[in-house]
Amino acid sequence: MHTHHDGRNPSMTTASTPPSIGLGLWKIPKPQTATLVREAIKVGYRHLDSACDYGNEKETGEGIRKALADGLCRRDDLWVTSKLWNTYHKAEHVRPALERTLADMNLDHLDLFLIHFPIPLAFVPFETRYPPGWTFDPTAPKPFMKAASVPVIETWQAMERLVEAGLVRHIGVSNFCVSLLRDLLSQARIRPVVNQVESHPYLAQEKLLRYCREEGVAFTAFSPLGAPSYVPLGMAKPEDSVLLEPCVVAAAGRLGKTPAQVVLRWAVQRGTSAVPKTEKPSRLVENLAVEDFTLSDAEMAAISALDRNRRFNDPGVFCEQAFGTFFPIYE
Repeated sequence: MHTHHDGRNPSMTTASTPPSIGLGLWKIPKPQTATLVREAIKVGYRHLDSACDYGNEKETGEGIRKALADGLCRRDDLWVTSKLWNTYHKAEHVRPALERTLADMNLDHLDLFLIHFPIPLAFVPFETRYPPGWTFDPTAPKPFMKAASVPVIETWQAMERLVEAGLVRHIGVSNFCVSLLRDLLSQARIRPVVNQVESHPYLAQEKLLRYCREEGVAFTAFSPLGAPSYVPLGMAKPEDSVLLEPCVVAAAGRLGKTPAQVVLRWAVQRGTSAVPKTEKPSRLVENLAVEDFTLSDAEMAAISALDRNRRFNDPGVFCEQAFGTFFPIYE
């Protein structure tokens, strides 16, 4: 594991992997974001998972600023992640994209910067549109995604320069499959510390998790509860929820926990971190409270056995439906 010391502050978190439970900021409405982020920090969250594409980085930064001003924690106590959007993969766009994120969040560095998707798209200048979204020109009669030809290693080397410049402590990837990760690891000077992917009991990703473990790459699960994030988008039905599964409900009953806590505990207990999203302050506390109990081996096995390779967030499906372009990245 390559570590990077830039001498900024000896008290800075030295962890090279994020806290096991973080707050995912995807789809949090802008007006609620700052208050929710401050509240999350107040109840104990130290891991915030953001991205340019979420469109709420200014508000996230405002929440962090309020929490720091109120003495709820120090900046060095926080693990703040953001992600490089698809339109900024060319080497010359990587640092300006990061600097825009830092300016929006009012931070001088990130703890982790990820390549959001292995989907390089044509550059859209900040002044044209920010965040740029998926389609090249949303005002066109038939908007479409305009692919760009950029090798992963070009983007990665520009990311490595951000570490060297002291602007980010760690770099990683998101939505990468084994083959892509293996190729990157064969060329990277600074290794990715995290691969953040969709994972929940219906999409356990056992081979990917095992490969990451063998390579010393931390595995962060987004959408760790599965369907609930996707029901409002029409990408899942309420009955697709793993929280209704008998083995999950039974474990929750035995432990006096909620089904969501059981599923998050399964994620943590198998050695991954997870970034559940919630807009409800009461759920913030619930989602964080997964360290004080343990699932039995039988419960872990039963939950893992729910795996059916059910992917809710699949560009090979939603890009065509929503953005008029077929763009598969998984087999």
